[in-house]
Amino acid sequence: MSRQKLIGGILIVVSAAYIAWFVRVRLFTAGPAVEKKEWLQAIGSIVILMLGTINVRLAAMRARSRDRQAAESLLEGESGRRTK
Repeated sequence: MSRQKLIGGILIVVSAAYIAWFVRVRLFTAGPAVEKKEWLQAIGSIVILMLGTINVRLAAMRARSRDRQAAESLLEGESGRRTK
């Protein structure tokens, strides 16, 4: 697993856990009003969730590109040997 994919996964897990906690504990239960700071933290957590998702998708795209380039270079090497 690449470091980029690992970091993206960690960002997703942590931010999803915070969002789940915020919704469950702060929004669905009785208690003091949700303050501006908590709303900003929840919005920031949603942004981090999106960044983590982007990170994982870019890591997958980079891996596919790397595999494709390796396969093409392997095919070019084989075709060069056949013509000689």
